[in-house]
Amino acid sequence: MKVNGVHTRAIWPSADGQAVEIIDQTVLPHAFRVLRLSTVETIAEAIRQMQVRGAPLIGVSAAYGVALAMRHSADDASLTSCMALLADTRPTAVNLHWALRRLDTVLRPLPADQRAAAAWLEAARLAEEDVEQCRAIGRHGVELLRRLAESRPFLSRPGEPLRIMTHCNAGWLATVDHGTALAPIYAAFDAGLAVNAWVSETRPRNQGLLTAWELSEHGVPNTLIADNAAGWLLARGACDAVIVGADRIAANGDVANKIGTYLKALAARAAGVPFYVAAPRPTIDFCCAAGETIPIEERSGDELRLLHGLGDDGRLASLRQLPLTAAVVNPAFDITPAALVSAIITERGVCEASPIGLRGLYPEAEP
Repeated sequence: MKVNGVHTRAIWPSADGQAVEIIDQTVLPHAFRVLRLSTVETIAEAIRQMQVRGAPLIGVSAAYGVALAMRHSADDASLTSCMALLADTRPTAVNLHWALRRLDTVLRPLPADQRAAAAWLEAARLAEEDVEQCRAIGRHGVELLRRLAESRPFLSRPGEPLRIMTHCNAGWLATVDHGTALAPIYAAFDAGLAVNAWVSETRPRNQGLLTAWELSEHGVPNTLIADNAAGWLLARGACDAVIVGADRIAANGDVANKIGTYLKALAARAAGVPFYVAAPRPTIDFCCAAGETIPIEERSGDELRLLHGLGDDGRLASLRQLPLTAAVVNPAFDITPAALVSAIITERGVCEASPIGLRGLYPEAEP
């Protein structure tokens, strides 16, 4: 995708091959800052502090973290230690653990002197796979949008766009490129299909602002809304579809995604609007029977107590909206039951949110 008209990814190897570089997502959309990460510790901190975020990007970042750790020390103890450090950063996004298992499977049988090179190659391979998976999600998702547009006669009027609601940020900033939930929107826009995105703020982290930023950078029309406006817009017929990403999909089709997703799914069902979830294979956890067993990350209460933005002097600043002692609860995710999901869009195609639907696309998956 594009930033200032230039193709950009969310993570990439540094020019000297000794580090990776990322976009610091904690300062977007107010500033564009690139960070160089050269140790597993700095990558773990970037994941924990959400300088990189989004399930697919977390997985790729963790893979590069292992690769950097192996350059420092590649014995069995070091491999186990770096895996544990990275696994402890975020509990809900299953792509993180998927990527670590894959690196461990590749590296553990190798002698220590071969692990650094093998880890770097495998991390790069995961990054490219993520790009292709997201590109394929876009191809399958845009066909859903085309059929939706064709089924709504009023949409054929000149200038009438397909109105798609999103939640959180599941664009290229949450992956390596293309995105998950935004991939069909980008594909539709690039193919000439008129689209407009309703972008919810997604408090308290306001990752919807990242969605508005990246859509605008690519030229996709979008309108930011307060989270609590979503139900009203759906109820009055101002939205044609909802597409969200996922941090983990259980084997039965239940979906863990950013807090507030469940409310949109309920409102979409009441309004008769399709509710789609877009995610690649690493986000589907066939070892997790149902959503009720997915761990939900509880983040710092200061994410609610503090607001972040630009001060009058144009500098990044924080504003306290609640006292330090104010009691708050800050779950990062919620669970949307499979029954509320119209379909799941993956790199292999579109399926119903059910064990049969998911197994139909991934018959080889274990267990």
